[in-house]
Amino acid sequence: MKGRTFQRHFRESLKSLGRNGWMTFASISAVTVTLLLVGVFTIIMMNLNKVADDIENDVEIKVLIDIIEDAEQAKLVEEKLMADIKNLAGVEEVVYSSKEQELDYLVEDYGEDLSLFEQSNPLRNVLYVKATEPQQTPKVAKKIEKLENTYQVVYGEGKVEELFSFLNTSRNVGLVLILGLLFTAIFLISNTIRITIIARKDEIEIMKLVGATNSFVRIPFVLEGMWLGILGSIIPITVVSIVYYNIFKVVKPRLQGELIQLLDVTPLLYQVNVLVLALGMFIGIWGSFMSVRRFLKI
Repeated sequence: MKGRTFQRHFRESLKSLGRNGWMTFASISAVTVTLLLVGVFTIIMMNLNKVADDIENDVEIKVLIDIIEDAEQAKLVEEKLMADIKNLAGVEEVVYSSKEQELDYLVEDYGEDLSLFEQSNPLRNVLYVKATEPQQTPKVAKKIEKLENTYQVVYGEGKVEELFSFLNTSRNVGLVLILGLLFTAIFLISNTIRITIIARKDEIEIMKLVGATNSFVRIPFVLEGMWLGILGSIIPITVVSIVYYNIFKVVKPRLQGELIQLLDVTPLLYQVNVLVLALGMFIGIWGSFMSVRRFLKI
């Protein structure tokens, strides 16, 4: 296609937006409302997915070590146990915590009254183990239980399996909802654009009767669909960005130090905004292309 012809199509697509004011407004409104829902729901699901990941990654195995009176022997036993655990398949990290550190954690969590135990500490030295894959935690715990000098292995047996099952189900439900919303968006927007083009079928038929090729007829409508997608994306992108930025600004300080955290503004908003813009353009182009095709067979 010649550059001059493309420039003509480009100008014509922009002029058509103004000539068909009400239909253009209806199409842009449909794109705006639908993409706004897509943007909001995508941000919610991405944050929920992060919460699920954070909860999974916080799951760890607590290994209580047998008490050995001889200090040197105890040190050798603990070093060997750490090495054995590190060599197990599926183990990512092993952290040692002395019984004094464990008592400090209890005092911090439950109050100074427990500091009375400093004179006679009843706790045990502990190893905290993280699995490479959180879902493999129960399997790794079973392996650790078989090692020597492990007094008890604690990882929330039963509850952890239920937690992982719930999180997996939540992810699958969220994925289905997002896909359903995307298909709904494609259906609504493409149908709105189709109605716009059907209202101009006489214009297409006249162009065909005077000898215009299919591509000459189609390209201005495809470009017009692209503009509708872009214009309809502006408000969703703006609203989603402003609202999420302000929510993040208010909520982030309150969650400082907590397990659950919101996704950072960047790159989240860049990713969502690109998705919304690309989806709007794609649906606009695809809807126009498919709608014009039925009127080209004259």
